Amino acid sequence: MESHAESIVENLTTAVVVADAALRVRAVNPAGEILFELSAKQMVGQPLERLWPQTAPLAGLFADILQSAHSFTRRGLPLPLPGREVLVDVTATAILPSSESGLQEAALLFELNQVDRLRRLAHEEELVDRHLAQRAVVRGLAHEIKNPLGGLRGAAQLLERKLSESEREYTRIIIREADRLQGLVDRLAGPTRPYLPVQVNIHQVLEHVRSLILAEVGEGYVLRRDYDPSIPEFAGDPDQLVQAVLNLARNAVQAPSHLIILRSRIERQFTIGQRRHKLVLRAEVEDDGPGVPQALRDTLFYPMVTGHAAGTGLGLSIAQDIARRHGGLIEYTSRPARTVFTLFLPLRQEYDPTG
Repeated sequence: MESHAESIVENLTTAVVVADAALRVRAVNPAGEILFELSAKQMVGQPLERLWPQTAPLAGLFADILQSAHSFTRRGLPLPLPGREVLVDVTATAILPSSESGLQEAALLFELNQVDRLRRLAHEEELVDRHLAQRAVVRGLAHEIKNPLGGLRGAAQLLERKLSESEREYTRIIIREADRLQGLVDRLAGPTRPYLPVQVNIHQVLEHVRSLILAEVGEGYVLRRDYDPSIPEFAGDPDQLVQAVLNLARNAVQAPSHLIILRSRIERQFTIGQRRHKLVLRAEVEDDGPGVPQALRDTLFYPMVTGHAAGTGLGLSIAQDIARRHGGLIEYTSRPARTVFTLFLPLRQEYDPTG
């Protein structure tokens, strides 16, 4: 029964931290490791206030909980993490020594739920629904546009045969513009070529993107790596994933920014849409540009939406479509001097090559 209870705690999405009467961490479950972005080895034995300074003023209250064996809940307590801060709802419960608990002395059990997690899931579901709807509309429009474009180009070629050399410049303009619009329509429709999945190393993808960006921008940019080398390979389309990450990196270059960080991490017991995955890849492109304009934040992944003078407004939409084909999603957070686009990809998933 004890091992069964431990197994349940280990698989909870709620972060659980156990501290002794001196408020030193004695145990933490995998969800707690994910929340604090630290391993259990790094956390166990540490004073709780060192890991979470905002709990220091509550030390007296925690002592009272141990004495009274009551529980306590505080909502929206800030939890500082590297480069960001999250809000959590925390419930502290006293666990008294007993044969059932197996404890020799009283302890505090902390349950932490990230406040913005539910908001993220709701936003994610809305984002997926909106993306599917707009992709269906765009692909329908692209199909309707391609047919007359082909006819226009063919008519211009036929007309060209009957014109003098000096007059053919006009039909060549028509043909060039028809080809340009054809390319635009193809990009709007997104990737359509089916591929058989192969094993993908995300760091080969990131390094390929890094070399392409360095070749495009030359000097004046710093592209920093921050990789987790333990990330396993997964099934996917490497060419499409290079395109997705390249679009995110080009967006960072257009920001404009001077520092771009390519980062890889693992998320455990992570939910994408309505599906929970044991392991999820988190690939990030971070820049130090001015941030996403407020007016574009709700429509940033729509086709033809861009805040850059030189942008086409297709890069992020295509990247999102590629992520969806792999069962994943792209999200972003933005503030001045720090914008992060995050590609989430399940590491064990059914690959959908046709979208």
